[in-house]
Order: sequence, then C-alpha cells, then structure tokens
Amino acid sequence: MSTQLPMSMEHHPDILEMREQYERVVSTPRAQAVEALAMVTGLFLAISPWVIGFSGSSELTVSNLIIGLAFTAMMAGYGSAYERTHARAWAATLLGAWTIVSPWLVAGPDAVRRTILTNVITGGLMVCLGLAAVSMAATLTTGRMRRSTGSGSVPSGG
Repeated sequence: MSTQLPMSMEHHPDILEMREQYERVVSTPRAQAVEALAMVTGLFLAISPWVIGFSGSSELTVSNLIIGLAFTAMMAGYGSAYERTHARAWAATLLGAWTIVSPWLVAGPDAVRRTILTNVITGGLMVCLGLAAVSMAATLTTGRMRRSTGSGSVPSGG
C-alpha cells in the first residue's frame, strides 16, 4: 500500500512548464517593447487633451483620461505577471477601437481635426499593441500544441 501524498497543482509538471514558457516570453525584447510602448501610449492618451489642446471638450477629455489610464493599467502587468495578465490584451484592443471612434461618438460634430487625428493615431497604436500582446499568447499556445502532438518539425519540400 502506498502512502504517497497527492501532489498539489502548484507542482504539477504542466503548470511548471507553462510558467517557464511565460517567463521565456516575458524576457524577450519583443514583449518588453510591447509593454513599454503600451504604457507610454496609454499615458499619452490620458494627457493628450492638455498636450494637444482640446481640453475644452470636457466629455472627450474625461473619456481619454479614463481610457488612457485603463489601457496603461491593463498593459502594465506583462513584465511581472504575464501568466495572469495576457488575457487582458483583448480588452486593451477594444479600448483602442473605442479610442478611434470616440471623437465622433463623444464629441459629435464638435470634434476638431487635431482631436480626431490624435485619437485615431493613438487608438490605432493601441489596437496594434493589444494584438501584439494577443499574438504572444497565441504563440505560446501554438508552441505547446506542437510539442504535445510531436509535429514541431517542418517537412522539407522537394
């Protein structure tokens, strides 16, 4: 009769392998660049009404401030806790899409050219950075599936 204690999930081989993979992803220059650019982009959106000079549109000013800070908070966790925060990238991508359309939906006909340009460019960058973060998680999943099925090699063409 065996007196072996059940192994906790914390020490399960799959969990340990997944944590190692997340650590490898976070340590790449690509992941660090995505996190840094995302934080700068979110902070720029938050202060853009005062930097660009459209703080007179109070609804859009509040929207940019809140969305910019939320985007920064969502994308800031990649460096230290990627395994728990990579799912937020989809929400961050949606915030970028909202940023693109918000001048027309929030400010309406009062939206001026610099407001529209700032939000469209910043929102487009937010969408791209969110999708880059999503692709890092997809790369992990694809790599894990290849290893488990043994189809990691590429056939040579002839």
